[in-house]
Amino acid sequence: MVNKSILDNGIRVVTEKIPSVHSVSIGIWVTSGSRHESVEKNGVTHFIEHLMFKGTPTRSALDIAREIDAVGGVLNAFTGREYVCYYAKVLSTHLTMAVNLLADIFLNSKFDSEEIEKERKVILQEINMLEDTPDDFIHDLYCQNFWKEHPLGRPIVGTEESVESLTRDFLLDHKSDTYCADNIIIAAAGNVDHEDLIRLVSVLFKNLVPGKPVAETLHPLHGNGVLHFEKELEQLHLCLGTKALPQNHARRYESYILNAVLGGSMSSRLFQEVREKQGLAYSIYSYVASHSDSGSLVVYAGTSQERMDEVVEIILREMHRLKVDPLTRDELSAAKEQLKGNILLSLESSDNRMSKLAKNEVYFGKYQSLKDIMNSFDQVTAETVQELSCELFSASSLNLVLLGKSGLALPTVSSLIL
Repeated sequence: MVNKSILDNGIRVVTEKIPSVHSVSIGIWVTSGSRHESVEKNGVTHFIEHLMFKGTPTRSALDIAREIDAVGGVLNAFTGREYVCYYAKVLSTHLTMAVNLLADIFLNSKFDSEEIEKERKVILQEINMLEDTPDDFIHDLYCQNFWKEHPLGRPIVGTEESVESLTRDFLLDHKSDTYCADNIIIAAAGNVDHEDLIRLVSVLFKNLVPGKPVAETLHPLHGNGVLHFEKELEQLHLCLGTKALPQNHARRYESYILNAVLGGSMSSRLFQEVREKQGLAYSIYSYVASHSDSGSLVVYAGTSQERMDEVVEIILREMHRLKVDPLTRDELSAAKEQLKGNILLSLESSDNRMSKLAKNEVYFGKYQSLKDIMNSFDQVTAETVQELSCELFSASSLNLVLLGKSGLALPTVSSLIL
């Protein structure tokens, strides 16, 4: 049973009651992420997220940790490109405690100057760690190249320069501007009663007022290109990608199936050809990164410098095959069952259900039922997947980013022909 209410101040509250579980996952979501930052203040959303666990007037950082640990719960947060989430997972008997703890963190964090400086150092180390993890770092480099000057191309954590420049006043101003009632979704899933939660959060969040809606950013533009970032590594890491559909696009289910067949699993075409048959890479996969108004379909591979050309050629060949040959009946059926199974299995945890509730609200403004999702997969045909492949796999949208040693004979843009 899914219920939705809107509090007097505009906060949206969405719950799904699952009587058969003992847990409840609850999240406070703010519909403002890294894409809503200026280039000078890149990383401010992520910086604020870190500081929210450093103490309030009534709880120290240690008190916060001890309180959630005392009930065996989980308390955490994450920042995305279009939202930030603070969440807890506890037994249903401890829900009131968890909501009070989250509310205190969300509303009353002190932003102590000493803590800000300590956390600045932590985030700078996080940036360094990312850059020392090439199979993660390559995806930030791909976004930078694909989205060009658009905020979607900037790293969520920010840059060393931007993080160093963020002052306490700016952090507080940004929080005040974005953490307002209009931009907040409270989502809970598990053994939770909707009306009980409404009574609780209505009191705790009553002083939050509506504010300015999150500023609309320009529709992202992208072009094609080849870019090599030099770094002394044993492997060469690459991302080859193209445009994809927004989160709420009517043909998004075609894109999910397209991705599953291309590189979304161990039985996918790329995994079987590149790794299993030819042994050219240990890791190769594809994924779809969708946003409210745009998206990108990306293939990642880690290979040797000498075999890079072969791997790129195979990826392009498999993209071309999807354009010219419809999926076989078996491939289409297997992809549908794989994706349906993934969704059903993910919904066995209350935290995944909570995230689904919130993201449905962010991108659709309403709940997407499991029945509707399954029916939408059933409507996909081999022909509609082929039509989408022809639209997405265009040479004018292809981007190739490489991370590894210098001395490469780089492919040219004109060589990325499908």
